[in-house]
Amino acid sequence: MPTLPDIDRMKRELAALIAIRTENPPGGEAEAAAYVGELLVPSGFSIRLMEYRSGRFNLEARLENGSGPVFAFNTHMDTVPAGEGWASDAFQLREADGKLFGRGTCDCKGPLIAMVEAMRMLANDRGAWSGTLLGVFVGDEEVASEGARFYAATKPQIDFTVVGEPTSNATVSAHKGSLRPVVRVHGVTAHSGTPHLGENAILRAGQLIGMIAELHETVVRLRTHPLVGAASLTVTRICGGHADNVLPGSCDLLLDRRMVPGEDEEAVRREIEDLLTAARQRFGLRADILEYKPTTGGSTETVGDSAIVAASLAACVAHGVSEPGPFGFQGACDLVHFRSLGAEGTVIGPGSLSDAHKPNEFVPLDEFVAASLIYRDIAKSMLPASTQQT
Repeated sequence: MPTLPDIDRMKRELAALIAIRTENPPGGEAEAAAYVGELLVPSGFSIRLMEYRSGRFNLEARLENGSGPVFAFNTHMDTVPAGEGWASDAFQLREADGKLFGRGTCDCKGPLIAMVEAMRMLANDRGAWSGTLLGVFVGDEEVASEGARFYAATKPQIDFTVVGEPTSNATVSAHKGSLRPVVRVHGVTAHSGTPHLGENAILRAGQLIGMIAELHETVVRLRTHPLVGAASLTVTRICGGHADNVLPGSCDLLLDRRMVPGEDEEAVRREIEDLLTAARQRFGLRADILEYKPTTGGSTETVGDSAIVAASLAACVAHGVSEPGPFGFQGACDLVHFRSLGAEGTVIGPGSLSDAHKPNEFVPLDEFVAASLIYRDIAKSMLPASTQQT
């Protein structure tokens, strides 16, 4: 008989992990990584801590159980800052009305502890599966996915993965990607009382903003995906001028470009460069890209007829998810970096994305427990028992 989750233990361990502050910035996942490693050693996992930048850590937990595929659970140890407006201490787990409150309960320390419990259940039932089981818990997903990028760059062999993010335990098989170029529009400074002697960079930026909106409406938003919707291009920040009485010599725009699965990132970069060229030809406007700000990464999709999507949907249904999916994320997550290794994967986790990144974040207790069983069953489906095992 398969082992079952220890609910009291899961709550204790989530409380301990919530109390370890990993707000990003600065992240500082070292203590969290060490704690999670300590949880898994007694079940036979070998632990490897990877410091990819000073004070920033990934954790890999590995259990080899005969020949077969490599299956990885992945989620992140960092959280967004707690902020204000909490009804109780954000770093002290509080249970009320069937919910567990605290920063990271659904994004993503709740999914992480549910994965740890699933890994324990699998370790205690090794006769039911064959292959290699990994827990890959990374830093910095909330800012630039440095942890997942670093891990993927080591080129580990991974055949299948489930990424923990709050999906209300439904199956997500695709997500958008993002690019954020900083575009500087150039002008010529002059006294504001004699604007004809200069070139107002802010007014020039207004011309470019109009072209950005036009490109979004006529080209970008027409690129759609059945699970994640439409691609987009917009402006999210603007900064220009340095004095009240000086014509601005420059104006910086932060663009946010959301890509859908099937779009090529390099082609998207060229499209933005072509937009600036068109602005020069149309308005005589001078602009260039200063940098691309860090983001989680590109878009990706695991096709709907893949084995892991089928296994994920079946496990979700078996454990009470009325609308199992598959769905798509409007945002991004670390699945894309595991897909870059050739792994097929899905995104599943307890809690709702609508409750993340704000005060009084919570995970429903029943979803938290059910997630551990969903994770366990997906791994068992993808790591079938060897015919040589008894």
